[in-house]
Amino acid sequence: MTVARTSAYRRIATEEAFFTREVMQAYRALLAEPAFDDPGFRRLWGTFLSDRPRTVKLVERLIDLGEQRIADMDASGIDMQVLALTSPGVQAFDAPLARDLAQASNDQLAAAVRKYPDRFAGLAAIAVQDPAAAVKELERGVRTLGLKGAIINSHTRGEYLDDAKFWPILEAAEALGAPIYLHPNTPPRAMIEPFTGRGLDGAVFGFAVETALHMLRIIVSGALDRFPKLQFVLGHLGEGLPYWFFRLDFMHGRMVADKRFAGAQPLARKLSEYFTANITLTTSGMAWQPAIMFAHSVVGAERLMYAMDYPYQYVPEEVLVTDALPLSAADKKRFYQSNAEKVFSL
Repeated sequence: MTVARTSAYRRIATEEAFFTREVMQAYRALLAEPAFDDPGFRRLWGTFLSDRPRTVKLVERLIDLGEQRIADMDASGIDMQVLALTSPGVQAFDAPLARDLAQASNDQLAAAVRKYPDRFAGLAAIAVQDPAAAVKELERGVRTLGLKGAIINSHTRGEYLDDAKFWPILEAAEALGAPIYLHPNTPPRAMIEPFTGRGLDGAVFGFAVETALHMLRIIVSGALDRFPKLQFVLGHLGEGLPYWFFRLDFMHGRMVADKRFAGAQPLARKLSEYFTANITLTTSGMAWQPAIMFAHSVVGAERLMYAMDYPYQYVPEEVLVTDALPLSAADKKRFYQSNAEKVFSL
């Protein structure tokens, strides 16, 4: 089917993936390396880089930054995609290779944005493994290439951004006014085993659990008090966290008052309040009216925006679900257009 574009608002899809051939080749090399010890990566990319017809077509769509992608956007009524290197991006590699691949993929992304400035915007990949290099590449991506923020695919080899050694990245993002899209990754080795037996380690559940944990670690660490203007974007309607706001606030307040954990100190706000000050949610992969409207009710109209999760969940008719949301005309425009323009400085 084809979904018509509308003059009432621009549909800006804010969590849309791409791939480069160089990163694909590096992924294949990791899969061929017997000593590479990341079961989540092996399960995910061992499938996606197989010769199954569905995954072959998926990879073709990931790589395309031209006619095929734009045709798919037109078929689903999407005016613009905010593009980011697909998970885990460059975060699976040793630092030297990660730095090189980040620079090359950002150059290719920027070239596509220059070619199709009305259809594409982009987020910079950075080698989190090397915080100093990540800061330089983020600065280059934003100031020189015109990219609109950073994509960080959750943990980096089992390490999280609440560790102060990564805070120069957070500091740089805040100074640049560049949002960080905290995108899912497969759970790391220390976490993944209970998920794998029933196939729950990927997008079906493991992604959300791991990324929600990461966001909570960042908040509880005090990073958003240290960098109060820093903005995060969190997909899949907040990876389930909005449903937990009451309990998170209650239990975090109780454990801080009881001084139970050295790593959980008093914060300037309740946990839930950071979602209306520092975090914007997207609807990627969650075309379900009840869940969207619940998120809208608890984070507000200015903290929720549209995403499709292309090409992983390319279902054009799902756009009709969000078109039918019971929102005012002003809130519908915020949802599809204005919030993305504000967050990503489009």
